[in-house]
Order: sequence, then C-alpha cells, then structure tokens
Amino acid sequence: MKISGYRRDNGYFGLRNHLLILPVSVCATVCAERIAALAPGSVAVHNQHGCSQIGLDLDITRRTLIGFGLNNNVGAALVIGLGCEGVQVGEVAEAIAASGKPVASLIIQENGGTLKTIARGAELAAAMMQKLSAQVRRECGLENIILGLECGGSDPTSGLASNPAIGYASTKMVDSGGSSILSETTEVIGAEHLLSERFADPEERARFLRMVSDVEKRAISMGVDLREGQPTPGNKEGGISTIEEKSLGCMYKAGHSPFQGALEYSQPLPIEKPGLYFMDSPGQDIDSITGMVASGANVIIFSTGRGTPTGSPIAPVIKITGNDATYQKMPDNIDLNAGTIFSQGQKLEVLGEELFSLIIQVANGNLTKAECLGHHEFGIYRLTGAF
Repeated sequence: MKISGYRRDNGYFGLRNHLLILPVSVCATVCAERIAALAPGSVAVHNQHGCSQIGLDLDITRRTLIGFGLNNNVGAALVIGLGCEGVQVGEVAEAIAASGKPVASLIIQENGGTLKTIARGAELAAAMMQKLSAQVRRECGLENIILGLECGGSDPTSGLASNPAIGYASTKMVDSGGSSILSETTEVIGAEHLLSERFADPEERARFLRMVSDVEKRAISMGVDLREGQPTPGNKEGGISTIEEKSLGCMYKAGHSPFQGALEYSQPLPIEKPGLYFMDSPGQDIDSITGMVASGANVIIFSTGRGTPTGSPIAPVIKITGNDATYQKMPDNIDLNAGTIFSQGQKLEVLGEELFSLIIQVANGNLTKAECLGHHEFGIYRLTGAF
C-alpha cells in the first residue's frame, strides 16, 4: 500500500509540511505566536519552559524542542529566543538545520525588541512559507508512518472497544513496515508484567520495567501516592475504579506486536529499526502527545471515552471513542465512533479496518477534526511537576 508525503533529506517523508515557529522559552512565546498569525500556514508552539530550568528538566525541554523541529511533518523552522534563557537559540537551530531543513533564527534582545522581532520574523516566515508551498506530495510507503497511541478521559468503553480497535490498527501498521509508540507510564502500572513479556531484548525489557518502577518511586519520594490522581475523577465517574483496571484497558492500544525498545521521553525513535516502542511519559494527555511527536510520531490516534478536544501543532490527531453518547455529544471533535461495537454489534476487525483506512486517508492529507478546529495544544513533561 502506498501513501503520499513530502520528501526530506533523511530519505523519509513528512505527512504534513508545516513551517514551525519555535520559541525556545516562555519569554519568546508571544513573539512566536504573533509571527505565526502574520504568516498563514505556519504554526507556533506555546512553550512555557526553557528558562531557569536545571538538570533533567532542562535536558528534556531542549530535546523536546529539537525533536519537534526534526519531526518529518515540519518542512522548515524559524527559531525564536529572548537571548538569556537556559535553552539557547543557536543550539536548537543548529540541531534542526543539521537535518538539511531550512532554518532561520531570531533573538529578541539583539533584534530591537518585540515589534522589530515580529516584523522581521513575519518577513522571514513569509519567504519560507512561499518555498514550502511550492513543494508537492510524492508517493511513498507506510514505513513513513509513526503512530502515537494515546488515550484520555477513559471510561470502560475505552478498554472494551476503542483501545482494542487502536491495537488492531497499530499491529497492522507495524506489519506493513510502519511504527507505533505506546506511552503513559502511569497507565501501564498493574499491566507492566504482561507488556514486559513482549520485549525480545532483555536489556530493553529491564529498561521498561525500570521506567515503571521509577515513576512510582518518584511519587513516593514526594510524599504522594499515584493512586490519588489515577484514576482521575472523570475516569471514576465513567466507571473505572482502580489504576490497575485503567492500565489493563490502556494496554490494548499496543495490539499484538513485539516491542522493539523503550524510549525516554522525546527520545528519537530509530527509524532505521521500525516497529512498536514504549515511551516513558506522564498520564497527562498533552505532555504525552508532545513527547511522542518529538520522538517522531507523525499521526496520533487518541482514544477517549469521556471526550476531549486535544490536538497537536504539527501532527494530525485522530479521535476515536467507544461511547455512543460521547460521540453524539461531541461530534465536532470525534472522528470515529467505536461505540457501534455495542449499539450495532459491529465486529472489532471491521472497526479496526475502518480505523486503519482513516489513518491512510489522514496520512494522504485529509484533515482530522482537531486540525479543522485549530487545536494546537503543547506541553512539555517536567519531572519536578509530574505529579
């Protein structure tokens, strides 16, 4: 099966062709957003970090911002900084430019302040967008698809319908040469022994189990119990009673493929070794999606029982619910109703094929409902604020 995309210098294809306006710190975010507003077709991320961070938090922010710029859905990038932040413009711009993408940068303190930076940024962005608009989609294979598997606002229908449908589509994508990323470490607690059996590499299996153990240990070191926040109030209202029950439903998103490895948050997925991966991330939907996109995911499949409008700045987000009532309440946000398993007796395999077909359509350029509504949510995982 073939799809179409935009060829990059690394030999792979992007499914979108965004000009990314990337602020390296919160101090540059307003300038980035106003530049994007003046350059139709570009997109800015709302970065709240990058300044006065230390240790792992600083490393994660830097790696995530660079990963966003390196994502194959980005055709070019304009990097904006204040000039005195912890994450420096030069290091981010150089790392992205090393991929062969067109990259420009601006420093507010050296460019005369807000107004002059916005004016110069809009000029640069317009020129970059004009060049991107001349690029055309070309035929490519499914090895260019990296799915990010997410669930949020779960209820019992998530584990019974929508997550198994995602698992079906993920397995078929991996079998077709593509890749998938399962995330949310807090939501595999209680199911980690089942998932660990699918790691062929003992070192990767141990790494995965350490990630799950560490997230519990960090919570304990802060004097809190993860179970105070998991399941969430919405999960409980929907009918999920324990974190283990939630995890046993979440794990179905991984389908039946073996795991190739376990990635740190926003660590690049090795595209030369496609398959199913786990990524260490929090249970917060937006932070988790951001990490997977920074790792290379270019399509997100998002299961929601209660309903959520979340999107991503550069990756299309496909929403699927297993709850008929949620689909009826939020038709502007949900792309696929898996509740037909219950209301119409539809077979899981049929629904899985329908979801796979939808992924192909989106990969070929069809917009998801989150894209149509302009949902560009962005959040970076912070270890010191993870709980």
